[in-house]
Amino acid sequence: MTIRILDAGDAALTIEFGDAIDPRLLAAVNALDAAIAARQAAGGLAGVIETMPTFRSLTVFFDPLATSRAGLLAELQPLFAAAEHAAPPAGRRWRLPVCYEGEAAPDLADTARAIGRSADEVIALHSGSEYLVYMLGFLPGFPFMGDLPEALRLPRRTEPRVRVPPGSVAIATGLTAIYPWESPGGWHLLGRCPVPLFDATRAAPSLLAAGDRVRFEPVTMAEYERLAAALAAGEIDPQRWLVAATANETGT
Repeated sequence: MTIRILDAGDAALTIEFGDAIDPRLLAAVNALDAAIAARQAAGGLAGVIETMPTFRSLTVFFDPLATSRAGLLAELQPLFAAAEHAAPPAGRRWRLPVCYEGEAAPDLADTARAIGRSADEVIALHSGSEYLVYMLGFLPGFPFMGDLPEALRLPRRTEPRVRVPPGSVAIATGLTAIYPWESPGGWHLLGRCPVPLFDATRAAPSLLAAGDRVRFEPVTMAEYERLAAALAAGEIDPQRWLVAATANETGT
């Protein structure tokens, strides 16, 4: 693993662990992020304002009036080795419902034609794998998850949509995701999930976190509508779909 230090203006550094989407790089990013948080909790790393993890790097924002680039790097350097040898994240495990029917799945038929499979085979492929949440971004709570089965890997749509409905479950390249909010989007929409992924009133607004693992469970349109109504009325807690607090607790 080769570490690169990239300047991001005069008040941020990016520590880059590689150039691929790889669980090993995610483990390094999360380990360094956790080590920085622990050092701050112990009173160290004065001047560090916040961190921003991605697939393969961690950006550290700092106050240049409180610390210098060289001083910050000297404090961070001892944390790099532990990050490089970090174990893959245990993460929590979720099993989220998805309706792959009708208007909830506007690109299902086109995706099936593009890969030479039936719609049922596409659903089986997509719901038959467990996905790792690599990072959150683009929109609050938007989870970038991988890795898609090879047969489902398509480039983004040539014509992005102006409006993608909230809850849309989508694929592009080697990733899958859920749109928490209505937004523009260029991914292929295979279904819709009724579970809200972001709620600013919760202690942890994002339901998912980097390192979590997600499996999708097909449900009918009638079940989707029942769950969506119950969630909107506050009759169901989204934590209901948490299978295990961490992967270690399942013995896997």
